[in-house]
Amino acid sequence: MRQYIIRRLLWMVPTLVGITLVTFLIVQLAPGDPVKLATGAGGEALKATSTAKQIIEEQRRLLGLDRPLWQRYPVWLGKLCVLDFGTSFRDWRPVRTVIAERLPITLEINLLSIFIAYVISIPIGVFSAVRAGTVRDHVVTVILFILYSLPSFWVAYILIYFLAGGNYYSIFPVGGINSAGSESYGALHWVADRLWHISLPVLVLTYASFAGLSRYMRSGMMEILRQDYIRTARAKGLPERWVIYKHALRNSVIPIVTILAGLLPSLIGGSIITETIFNVPGLGRLAWEAVLARDYPVIMAEATITAVLALFGILLSDILYAVVDPRIKYD
Repeated sequence: MRQYIIRRLLWMVPTLVGITLVTFLIVQLAPGDPVKLATGAGGEALKATSTAKQIIEEQRRLLGLDRPLWQRYPVWLGKLCVLDFGTSFRDWRPVRTVIAERLPITLEINLLSIFIAYVISIPIGVFSAVRAGTVRDHVVTVILFILYSLPSFWVAYILIYFLAGGNYYSIFPVGGINSAGSESYGALHWVADRLWHISLPVLVLTYASFAGLSRYMRSGMMEILRQDYIRTARAKGLPERWVIYKHALRNSVIPIVTILAGLLPSLIGGSIITETIFNVPGLGRLAWEAVLARDYPVIMAEATITAVLALFGILLSDILYAVVDPRIKYD
């Protein structure tokens, strides 16, 4: 197992370089110029003067945009080796500092939603598999498919309309992650206030996840329940609960473990819409603002972090395979 992990970690290096190269070319060749966007609405009129042209060219030189792509990428890659993502084009702060401010908020919301989704989906999947074909199974299936088909942005606006100061109730705040003056709160009061603010974003990120996960759990459990060793366990007279939770459950979570590889990179990409709608200052909203402003360093930093999370998610899934099923070996 140790040699396998080392090989996988070594293969991540060229894979990450390839991903960043393709991303760098796409970002740099996309329409839009950060210097022209920074000039504002009057930029087109200012271009006619020689002074304005000099200012634009000087700005491009300061941002490193005056050099060709084949020179820019090695410079960016060299800085990446020392975890230097450059300086933001919008506020001239180090990108590493900006991400360090936003990352804890995104991790907090997304990890909480993933935990809740798994806690809900596994029991529901087991319940549906054990009672496959019954009325209860059909009812659960219909409800989960309805939840899975609802667009996240629509659910977010519905929750705001009904529960966050719309025409009905004002139970939850619609923006931010803490109340004004929360710095003076006690520990429990501060945690309660934070949970109150992030309840709706967590709900939006959770509902579709546990709907899909429960279906995978159901199909995996039903396949395991048809295996010969399950019939043997039942023939020995073991209690049904023991057969389900001791013998069947462990092997049926392999499809859920596979999905885990895609959940880690979704910490950023999956929260863009939710954080933007609920005005949450996380990495998702930062990515959206960076795209609008053509803030290349921030876009590349977030794309690189997403790629690293995806690669480690795949590695983590492979390791968990061996933990869940001891028959799987990586020799």
